Amino acid sequence: MAEKLTNVVNLPSPHGGTLVERILQADPREYEHLPALELDAQGYADLELIATGVYSPLQGFMGEADYRRVLEEMRLSGGLPWSIPITLAVPRSQAVLYRRRVRLVWNGKTVGLLEVEEQYQPDKRQEALAVYRTANPAHPGVAALLARGEVYLAGGVYLLHLDRGPFPEHHYTPRETRRIFAQRGWKTVVAFQTRNPIHRAHEYLHKVALEQLDGLFLNPLVGATKADDVPASVRMEAYKVLLEHYYPKERVLLGVYPAAMRYAGPREAVLHAISRKNYGCTHFIVGRDHAGVGQYYGPYEAQEIFSAFRPEEIGIQIVKFEHSFYCRACQAIVTPRTCPHDSQHHLVLSGTRVRELLRAGAPLPAEFTRPEVAAVLRSAYQAKAVEHR
Repeated sequence: MAEKLTNVVNLPSPHGGTLVERILQADPREYEHLPALELDAQGYADLELIATGVYSPLQGFMGEADYRRVLEEMRLSGGLPWSIPITLAVPRSQAVLYRRRVRLVWNGKTVGLLEVEEQYQPDKRQEALAVYRTANPAHPGVAALLARGEVYLAGGVYLLHLDRGPFPEHHYTPRETRRIFAQRGWKTVVAFQTRNPIHRAHEYLHKVALEQLDGLFLNPLVGATKADDVPASVRMEAYKVLLEHYYPKERVLLGVYPAAMRYAGPREAVLHAISRKNYGCTHFIVGRDHAGVGQYYGPYEAQEIFSAFRPEEIGIQIVKFEHSFYCRACQAIVTPRTCPHDSQHHLVLSGTRVRELLRAGAPLPAEFTRPEVAAVLRSAYQAKAVEHR
């Protein structure tokens, strides 16, 4: 169920050379006799990303050889770059139930199959230190890792049906995005990852890239995130109003990235780049503190980590930007490379400060975000405040 792709417009080949596709379109009732394994949000997201080819060349959850080498060297057992273990955990007390074929359940529905080939016990402390640079359970990724079961199941997976989720008109598979890019004649496509509401600094990065490249794939993450992150539905509405008023429609594609957020900083940046390569993108923007949380990673470590690989091994060009902000003296969005003024002239709002302003019903500065986007965010926060009264 994997197929070589014809490279119509010089888009990169999928990671490993073949786009994996493992969707059966089968009736779940055929598999009701199999033992059931209930997935968590991350497990379901990983199942879809494997089955649709976003995680090519993976065809299932990782076995121990891949797992160990990914932790130690950021490579699969065969040597291909890969930065984060994609695994499926179960409690030790339940592992005996899952010996061969298992039906995977999400929200009470059978959604996929796992052909169990291997069971092994991970070293979670080693995994936390390798992937997250910390074993502190205050880190959301570490907390999620420690909360999962003690035994990992490995083997090939199948998705029974592709659920397009809450944003069906923007939910594309890699085969579909590659077809769209080809139809539009895009020979160069830059992807942008975000889990936050879009603002003027993001817009600046996009448009600088579009000055040189054919198309922008705006690919926000819409899977599970921290409780205090802005909900995906609100972020999507903000993206839509921004694209409607300020971007050339024929040069942008808005498509969701249905992954769960791991907050793994540099290592997650590599996974995000490989995923966008599989979607067919030629370039990927990595800015300041990509996929970061708290103070666990240096501001530009997510850019520096790519030096661990030869460019041809990653196969997608990394577009590195420094921190961008509005300078009142320059009267423009700038970076430290282009602005001569000190910080007293700079408008920089943290996510925390933005949320404080929204909760208070205060306006967001026009220099920080477009008024249409601010209106979407303010409306959502006010509605939430009414719900909690």
